[in-house]
Amino acid sequence: MTDTDDVAVRIRPTNVSWRDVDGEVIALDLDSSTYFSTNRTGAFLWYAMVDGTTVGALITLLVESFDVPAERARSDVRAFLELLRANGLLVGAG
Repeated sequence: MTDTDDVAVRIRPTNVSWRDVDGEVIALDLDSSTYFSTNRTGAFLWYAMVDGTTVGALITLLVESFDVPAERARSDVRAFLELLRANGLLVGAG
């Protein structure tokens, strides 16, 4: 566990419309009219972040659900969070 594992993260609750389409998330940022899509793993993380969670909890979800090594899960979660942040869809993990 690292010091960033306790950081709270959440999908921005305002002006973001999203739907599950065949196990993937398609989101629209209503402020910028920008579309964003995930793969199935990203959708899995997205659902966990809708009501809020922590970075550590997301890492644990990947490890337990997809049987990936912790360091790989940590790297993948950080990359996904950075992508969400860059697209203005993330609250937290700043």
